[in-house]
Amino acid sequence: MATRWGICSSGNISHDFTVALKTLPAEDHQVVAVAARKLEDAQEFARKHSISQAYGSYEELARDPHIDVVYVGNIQPYHLKACLLFMNAKKKLAMNTKEVKEILNSAKRNQVFLMEAVWTRFFPVSAEVRKLLAEGEIGEVKMVRSEFGIPLLHKPRLVEKELGGGALMSLGMYCLQFVCMVYNGERPESIQATGVCLETEVDETAIVTLKFSEKRMAMFTYSSSMNLVNDAVIVGTKGTIQIPARMWCPTSLVVNGKETQYPVPEPGLPLNFNNGTGMRYEAEEVRQCLLKGLKESPVMSHSDSLLLVELEDEIRRQMGVVYSQDSQ
Repeated sequence: MATRWGICSSGNISHDFTVALKTLPAEDHQVVAVAARKLEDAQEFARKHSISQAYGSYEELARDPHIDVVYVGNIQPYHLKACLLFMNAKKKLAMNTKEVKEILNSAKRNQVFLMEAVWTRFFPVSAEVRKLLAEGEIGEVKMVRSEFGIPLLHKPRLVEKELGGGALMSLGMYCLQFVCMVYNGERPESIQATGVCLETEVDETAIVTLKFSEKRMAMFTYSSSMNLVNDAVIVGTKGTIQIPARMWCPTSLVVNGKETQYPVPEPGLPLNFNNGTGMRYEAEEVRQCLLKGLKESPVMSHSDSLLLVELEDEIRRQMGVVYSQDSQ
């Protein structure tokens, strides 16, 4: 039986996710409904993607008995309310530790599946990295370096504080989650962040250094004002692993100088984001978890989400970035 998806929000990321679902077998994944704050937006999305049901409110989507799981594709400040309706989230799970804990507690209380869909974690490249590290391919990891920078200051969601703006929330978190994945969810002993903020009082560019036990280090750079190399490197005592450009949606991997390609499927419709069909991998992870009766994914667990947001909160504290949600 197919996993029946509901789509919350008719924006760009929801479009790409729906296109990505179409690259998976129809007998495994079906989009049965979409909801937006305006009914006409939901109807237009439904027409474009051949979805049978369109709703003009998220509450209607939440009441639909024919949906197994909901993809939450709206922007971060609205995730808390939406997740408390649906209990499955996309992009940053929420704005801060307090909100993430509220969502996680609600998921446990209601005994529903919840996963922060950090799509990078589910790409075949990421799975191969985890496998290589577990097998000791490059020995003991001593250093992790990553960067993600794209000029996006023309996008209000990166600039305006009330929209959850700031480069950490949209870009830097991909570098941070990569570090957390490589070090297998270990909490760093210390973290230091320095950078610059915009006049809107959200972070624009930063360099973050993390120190782990046994003299292991990590460092990442992120920016919403400039193009960076956008790669990632893991240095071990016996070799190196490199993810070339677009480390957040990786399609190639270099292990001790040998490169392997992991292409994503071609889209059926134009995409808004690079390698957008790579969202198919997180969708399939959801299906496999549901078939097994799991309430969380072992690839991006609840504890992974909590560590990620706690470290993000500390980076924001050091950068002097405060959201209205922090005082609620």
